[in-house]
Amino acid sequence: MADYHPFHPHPRTPSRLPPAGAIDAQFHVLGPADRYPVRPGAAYEMPTATWEAAQRMHRALGFTRGVVVQTTTYGADHRVVLDGMAALGPGYTGCANALLFEQATDADLERLHAAGIRGARFSFRQALGAVLSREAFDRAVGKLRELGWYMKVQPEQNGIAESAHWFEHLDLPILVDHMGRPDASLGPDRDPSIVLLRRLMQRGNVWVMLSLGEKISRAGAPYDDVVPLARALIDAAPERCGWGSDWPHPVSKNPPPNDADLLELLYRYVRDEAELRRILVDNPSELFGYER
Repeated sequence: MADYHPFHPHPRTPSRLPPAGAIDAQFHVLGPADRYPVRPGAAYEMPTATWEAAQRMHRALGFTRGVVVQTTTYGADHRVVLDGMAALGPGYTGCANALLFEQATDADLERLHAAGIRGARFSFRQALGAVLSREAFDRAVGKLRELGWYMKVQPEQNGIAESAHWFEHLDLPILVDHMGRPDASLGPDRDPSIVLLRRLMQRGNVWVMLSLGEKISRAGAPYDDVVPLARALIDAAPERCGWGSDWPHPVSKNPPPNDADLLELLYRYVRDEAELRRILVDNPSELFGYER
């Protein structure tokens, strides 16, 4: 845990507030460890990041809605997400971790759905120890269809292109995190993950989250090399892009930036206020089932 930095302790107010009803499409709640023990074999453990701290960050940034995403740290034990959603209130939904499909009963899944879970996050990164077998994956896809949930995809460190064969043929809603984790040094026309996502986004069921710019960047702050990557994805399908803070920025080997810096980076991606509202309000409302 000492190898990873905690979130910025003093989130500031951004240069301008986001549109009313803006949705943070991904943030996490972690700990405290005495209440929410880390699963055996977890690839990492992070400093505590409670729902109260997440709420302070959202209030500073101007958000009243968001999606609490289960990390691989807790695997199939979703108490930390369910408790966070309940405490944060009706503006908050949740996204499960796909490991739950290895042991959850239909009744368990129905309880998660009733609590506000609307999707499940899948990892194909063996280093995280959270990859389903092909048989378990196929069963999980069937359960997603039954529940009406979306599939959320966590990219590999070297991009999404190598693991796309798991999901690119599916017709259910798919949300690819972190712009597919491209190589910013290649640019939007040469990076295989960006090229692939632009093609997949034309199908109508693939969405992309414009997040993790601070880690994707090779140039560092103010992350100028990430702007054309995000812009290429927006141009491909502006109606299927969203944004997430990724707070508290798990597995950060450098101190994470102030979260207002990341929201202001999104402001640099968009051309106008209408496009910003589409990304922060309209698109995630459609995908996650919010009222606009």
